[in-house]
Amino acid sequence: MIRYIRRAAAFCLLLLVALLVNAARVQLFEADELDDNPANRRAAIVRYDQPRGNILVGDRPVTGNKETGEQLSFERTYLHGPLYAPVTGYASQTYGTTLIENAEDAVLSGTDSLLAPLPFWNEFTRGRQPGGDVVTTIKASMQQAAYEGLRGRRGAVAALDPSTGAILALVSTPSYDPERLSGTGAAVTDAWSRLNGSTSMPMLNRAIRQTYPPGSTFKIVTAAAALDDRVVTDADAATDTPSPYVLPGTRTTLPNEARGCENASLADAIRVSCNTVMAHLGVEVGLDGMVETAERFGFNDTGLRIPSGVARSNFDTDMSEDQLALSSIGQFNTTATPLQMAMVASAVANGGDLRRPHLV
Repeated sequence: MIRYIRRAAAFCLLLLVALLVNAARVQLFEADELDDNPANRRAAIVRYDQPRGNILVGDRPVTGNKETGEQLSFERTYLHGPLYAPVTGYASQTYGTTLIENAEDAVLSGTDSLLAPLPFWNEFTRGRQPGGDVVTTIKASMQQAAYEGLRGRRGAVAALDPSTGAILALVSTPSYDPERLSGTGAAVTDAWSRLNGSTSMPMLNRAIRQTYPPGSTFKIVTAAAALDDRVVTDADAATDTPSPYVLPGTRTTLPNEARGCENASLADAIRVSCNTVMAHLGVEVGLDGMVETAERFGFNDTGLRIPSGVARSNFDTDMSEDQLALSSIGQFNTTATPLQMAMVASAVANGGDLRRPHLV
């Protein structure tokens, strides 16, 4: 009789061990997969069962939360939504998150381990802390001035503190109200369709996600390359540049919009924006020198984050001399985000020292 009891106890113990092993397998190895399963609504319910932390401009929140009375308890709200949309992005129960709402989601949602009282506390309890706030570098007065200056136009503004790299203004117009995307339902999907279908592309962040030919603003980079490579040793000396200038290896002449560019000095060429002088200097510097200088200013960087990802600004690394001449005046395949050209100006203002831009 005792032998049967022992066998039954051993069998029960094996069942208990098997149960514990299976539970551990689910908790340790399959939890993330189960959490991410679209059929599992628990993750969404938990995600929205408490308010998100706020995004601050100065000491004032430009985001908020409201109770919905629904299964997803809290929904994101925005103060002056279109003004700050290129900074905050959106946090949508339907379409996810973008920009700071995405890059700082762990802090805002309370899942960042740094918010826990002890290391790995959240992982151990599978809980979370109240959402933390994220403080931006934006100056409200500068953001407002840039937004009003672009009113009614398509464009972007990026302003930096040259000494720190802090982004003081980041504006893109036309803009949109991210609160229209916060919840669920027909109104949200309709707003999404309208915004994405608009020819004015209000959801495109032109300041950091769109590149443009920089044109004459790129001549500052070429001037820096000419000085660094000692192609120019005296900014006030004549450069021996004809006007018009024939692009190397071609019969194509490059004209000037300004007068007085023939043999103009570097200083005068920058002052009146001489195409011929700057194209000539770019060719004299050579491809390697121009690429090196452009990349020191931030071109061709695929990893820039502010903390949101920034589109790569381009300066080709394989060109003929005629293409190099055009690239040296911001044409051909040279493209840049508005933030990139703000970085160029910032580096000049800071004595040649480029500080990496940041928004938080």
